[in-house]
Amino acid sequence: MQARERLINNHAGAMVIMATALLAIGVVMVTSASAHLDRSYLDVSLWQSVFGRQAIFAVAGFLLMILVVRVGPALLARPVGRRWGALTACGIALIALTATFLPGWSDARHGSQRWVQLSLSGVVLGFQPSELAKIALVVALAWWFGERDTDGRSFKKGLLPAALMIGLFVLLVGKEDFSTSFLLATVGGLMLLVAGCRLVHLGVLGALGACGLVGLLLMEPYRIQRLIAFLDIWGDARGAGYQPLQSLTTIASGGWLGTGLGAGIQKYGYLPESHSDFIFAQLCEETGVLGGMVVVALFCAIVYLGLRAMWSARTLFERQVAFGLTACLGLQAVLNIAVVTVMAPTTGIPLPLVSAGGSGVLTCSLAIGLLAAIARRGATDSESAARALHADSDPCIRFFGRSHKAW
Repeated sequence: MQARERLINNHAGAMVIMATALLAIGVVMVTSASAHLDRSYLDVSLWQSVFGRQAIFAVAGFLLMILVVRVGPALLARPVGRRWGALTACGIALIALTATFLPGWSDARHGSQRWVQLSLSGVVLGFQPSELAKIALVVALAWWFGERDTDGRSFKKGLLPAALMIGLFVLLVGKEDFSTSFLLATVGGLMLLVAGCRLVHLGVLGALGACGLVGLLLMEPYRIQRLIAFLDIWGDARGAGYQPLQSLTTIASGGWLGTGLGAGIQKYGYLPESHSDFIFAQLCEETGVLGGMVVVALFCAIVYLGLRAMWSARTLFERQVAFGLTACLGLQAVLNIAVVTVMAPTTGIPLPLVSAGGSGVLTCSLAIGLLAAIARRGATDSESAARALHADSDPCIRFFGRSHKAW
């Protein structure tokens, strides 16, 4: 028993360590990518510099992770805490997403109204509600199928309300942020599959969802241009194909070992968004393919530990949350790296914990903290054995198989 408890705590600690390493890499790379030849970092205040803000957000994200790991197990152990946590997160996310459509609250950046502007003691902060929507949707679906003991095989009472919930989030986010809406739809669909929904029902809803995503794609002409540029990046090398071409050039110029930290050239106006969405390319230029492989390995480790937390979770609600958050973090990392390496059309999705931005850092840190808290509450050997005997009542166990030895 003590050996298993130590192993569970080690898994939770390892997850926090991996996330902290990614936060540190993010601060270093954002600092390098935001360098200027005409001025020093010391010419502006800490908060006004990209490095200062990213460092503050990284420290805040680390403290948030530790806080959630400490208090999370106690809240997860209480049904009231699980219910109100899910409803609160969902309510705040929906209100914040609605605020992006209201004049005076929304803040347009790069031609997109994805941010809500807040002012605290004279300091103006921009918050991106779509980041919070990822966690809110996962927790809401987990509460619907796990805490309420809703049968996913029932279309009217189980699948349909959950599908409408996913559709609401996707539509609110998709008007201004297609990549995040695609991520939400994918994660939501996977959670419906794991919840035990019938494949026939999922096929019908999947077709309708695909039509909706195509509609969102056609809403903005630049989305079509990016898709065309992806099919032939040389067709418009100075227009829509410029960023993917520069991304490949940035990665190729680093070679295996890189040019050295701070010695990259592409960040000086050649590669747009080198400190945010395309920071992985900048990392590969300065640390080489080996540096990029280290980051990929860290994400793979987090996904593996997240799946272990899912399997050892005590309740169906926790298993659903662990699976949804792990899928969300893993798929977001895959999508970002696929875009940077031009294996997917260019889109504005950040690399979790690494790209510049406070909203993404804090919400991803919150997700890691929840996963680590679930891992700390891991089931004992006797509870795992009892759960395996009653696998038919647990859709997660039915989906992933009865045996847990592989995990």
